[in-house]
Amino acid sequence: MKIGIISFAHMHAYSYARSIQRIDGVELAGIADDNVTRGTKMADTFQTDYYRDVDSLLSAEIEAVIVTSENVHHVDHVTAAAEAGKHILCEKPLATNTVDAKKMVAVCKENGVILQTAFPVRFNTSIIRAKELVEAGKLGRILAMKGTNRGTNPGGWFIDPKKSGGGAVMDHTVHVVDVMRWLMKAEVNEVYAEVDQLITEEKIDDCGILTLEFTNGVFATLDCSWNRNKTYPTWGDVTLEIIGTDGMVSIDAFAQKVNVYSDDKGLAWDFWGDDMDFGLIQDFVTTVLNKREPSITGEDGMRAVEVAIAAYESASRKKPIYIG
Repeated sequence: MKIGIISFAHMHAYSYARSIQRIDGVELAGIADDNVTRGTKMADTFQTDYYRDVDSLLSAEIEAVIVTSENVHHVDHVTAAAEAGKHILCEKPLATNTVDAKKMVAVCKENGVILQTAFPVRFNTSIIRAKELVEAGKLGRILAMKGTNRGTNPGGWFIDPKKSGGGAVMDHTVHVVDVMRWLMKAEVNEVYAEVDQLITEEKIDDCGILTLEFTNGVFATLDCSWNRNKTYPTWGDVTLEIIGTDGMVSIDAFAQKVNVYSDDKGLAWDFWGDDMDFGLIQDFVTTVLNKREPSITGEDGMRAVEVAIAAYESASRKKPIYIG
């Protein structure tokens, strides 16, 4: 199986490329990047071919692509790949607006190709265990959830709304919302959010608190802020508390680490846990080889985008937003 990568603009492209090289029988067959310097460097690093434009890569003998370009370009790259008959794994957020997200889902269905959204947190052991407990009824009826996905401001194009579609709320809402939806098999039907620029100098939202109501009556909150400084020992986090009538679960998905204290570096961390990106790539490869429905669909990505967009609208209008 041969896979191409469209753009190394997103940092996850690096771990995805390394993951491809770890899987027997799978080849990273090419990299397309409009940044020639970056593209040629990555092609040399991963010992593959460099393509100056996306169409040239899509004309090559590949079966699938991973789209890791700037968020605003996802719709064009996914559309081109679908029309070329290539299966697709697209980085989150799937799109910067709901119109594009719906278009991407539709064009992939029309062309009979797989569209999978990159939500690697689903491959974390503690998240998987929580899913098992919820489905087995061990927590009883779920009443409420509290999640966080706090991190460091990534800088670069992430803080350019024309390329990213938004700041922390766009970047960090989608992961935890996807997990919540997946755990409960329920949709968000109302969003209230407070969004602001409180920490960084750039004119981009760096803090957000979302209050969510699901179709099953569950009440949830989410802190999706870029509120960690550069010296914080972990770049980000995913935490989740699930409260049920018969018990509760508390998850810290990035706690699979050892804290290391030293005189010269202060507090650092040595991560030993799940390689969630590898789990994602392995799942995508298996999905394409077996031509099965993806475990994380384009619709999943679209639903998460809907929540992020509703959060911005709620903050702007200062009222809850209903998602129909």
